[in-house]
Amino acid sequence: MFPLSIYLLLSFLGAAVVLTLMPGPDNLFVLAQSISQNKRAGIATTFGLCTGILVHTLAAAVGITALVYQSALAFMVVKYAGVVYLLYLAWQAFKEEGGGLRVESKQALEYKKLYKRGVLMNVLNPKVSLFFLALFPQFIDHSKEAWNVPYQMVALGILFLIQAFIIFTTISFFAEKVGNWLSKVPQVGRRLNIAKGVLLGIIGISLALGEKS
Repeated sequence: MFPLSIYLLLSFLGAAVVLTLMPGPDNLFVLAQSISQNKRAGIATTFGLCTGILVHTLAAAVGITALVYQSALAFMVVKYAGVVYLLYLAWQAFKEEGGGLRVESKQALEYKKLYKRGVLMNVLNPKVSLFFLALFPQFIDHSKEAWNVPYQMVALGILFLIQAFIIFTTISFFAEKVGNWLSKVPQVGRRLNIAKGVLLGIIGISLALGEKS
């Protein structure tokens, strides 16, 4: 038997799509990378973010997320590690050269770096784990015929990952077209790097000022 009813699956999918489309660190970072480089950079970032989603899913399923949420010290460590990393990325963006938007010779390396950045950004964002902790229980089927709760949480996490990958990839394709148009404007590369740095800085500060809910 499938772990969840069709009603619960469709309800969860609808909530997941709405939340994924809402402006946040993940989709904004994919957007920025796709505009400043190309869709492959956005997709590389997407793979990293989805790997982070898988980590959060497994952590929620085995109860690690709940333990982190209950420990003020653990929550603060994860939170400020994420803040420091985001501010570091902002500093790196400000340092980037302002030439053309494409650096073909460095793309293979950059894709690996973007994948790692995506993983770290997602894993070090405690709001993602708390979101999973708050959302998943609302769609758990507690009937006798349903699978065990951890298996259901993994199933929900995989569904969330799939829809996030589709949405982020779609963003990458459209953002690349915007980047191609902007690349015709002189000196736009430097301005985009500054905008990316400001965006990452704002995300980092908002994470630092955020509280557990």
